[in-house]
Amino acid sequence: MIPAAVVVAAMAAFWAGGPQAAGETIAEITVHGNVVTTDDEVRRLAGLELGMPVTAQTIGEATARLRAAKKFDTVEVRKRFASIEDPTKIAIVIIVNEGPVHIERTTDPDHPARVVKNRGPSLMVLPIFDSEDAYGFSYGARFALPDPLGRQSRISFPLTWGGERLAAVEFDKRLERTRLVRFTGGIGVSQRTNPFFDEHDTRERIWARAEREFLKGVRIGATAGWDHVRFGGSGDPDDISANLARAGTDLIVDTRLDPMLAHNAVYGRASVEHLRFGGTSANRFELDGRGYIGLFGQNVLVLRSYKADADAPLPPYLKILFGGIGTVRGFRSGSAAGDTMVAESAEVLVPLTSPLNIARLGVSAFVDAGTVYDKGQRFADQRLEKGVGGSVWVTATFIRMSVAVAHGLGGSTRVHVGGTVSF
Repeated sequence: MIPAAVVVAAMAAFWAGGPQAAGETIAEITVHGNVVTTDDEVRRLAGLELGMPVTAQTIGEATARLRAAKKFDTVEVRKRFASIEDPTKIAIVIIVNEGPVHIERTTDPDHPARVVKNRGPSLMVLPIFDSEDAYGFSYGARFALPDPLGRQSRISFPLTWGGERLAAVEFDKRLERTRLVRFTGGIGVSQRTNPFFDEHDTRERIWARAEREFLKGVRIGATAGWDHVRFGGSGDPDDISANLARAGTDLIVDTRLDPMLAHNAVYGRASVEHLRFGGTSANRFELDGRGYIGLFGQNVLVLRSYKADADAPLPPYLKILFGGIGTVRGFRSGSAAGDTMVAESAEVLVPLTSPLNIARLGVSAFVDAGTVYDKGQRFADQRLEKGVGGSVWVTATFIRMSVAVAHGLGGSTRVHVGGTVSF
């Protein structure tokens, strides 16, 4: 009888791809995940047979042969013990993924249907519903081709109308075997109305972004892009037509499991972006820090501090907008604009439903403060606007909605609506 400790140690060594025991042979071959390709065909493609000797190269060579067959999206070959009593008997487990399949009818009465692998990506259509406080309600659809560039990739074609008119081609690719989280980018044209200047902002854009996770919850990103901006459009002498080149990097620390209902977590983002426009340039900086402190029960205190700044005056189409859900509630989004903005807030989130529910409903109470001003002015000379109020919010797997009623001290009472439906 082999001692249990020896068996456990041997299994751990094999799990990690440790040294081979003398005289190992294949006693069992199991195939999982195949739908169209038969088990015998998978074994043949892998070049494995019962009774074959197992060497240090067996697993790698079988994996390479299966991938070279071009029949599977993913392939994994694992080595296991077939017997505790005889460690030389090896079980090979083959796990394959053939990708999307469908059922076809045939004219054979003995086999009226068959399973067939899809030959090309299927076009998906997803609705877009988005409400942004500054620009209003946008609606449309996103047409998407899943996995056109391998697993975890997507090419999509968003089309929206309403608050933002958008037509674009976007790509998204996630890498599974490195810490590089994702590549994104695209090309498109959009138009919306700037709420402060009351001018159309039309942009033809091309952009790309890469993100890499260095540690759990810590990632760095780099973004580059080019815009052709038309700001105005009424034919006035003040209308702007300019090219804008952008390149920047950012560092994000995010320990939240759920961005909407985080508990004892932090979020921080620091970014710098170099901008070239109209024969001149500027650097724009942004700091955003949030702390989520668990109180009694499910209640959470959220503290936020935010600053955006530039080292040179910015043109109107790059000015930072003040007011609304993102800054100081109680003031109309776009009620002011400038090169620098400072804002802070404290909010208590009170969930009203069980954390086990798919959809979560809750209320909150908050106080906001902030100001915006142009380059050359001092923060000490600015009036700090304050707002107080409460909100009702709902969050689910793909829905984020909130309605806030806030009173701006020295101002008016406003209703702010924000939300998105994403898939």
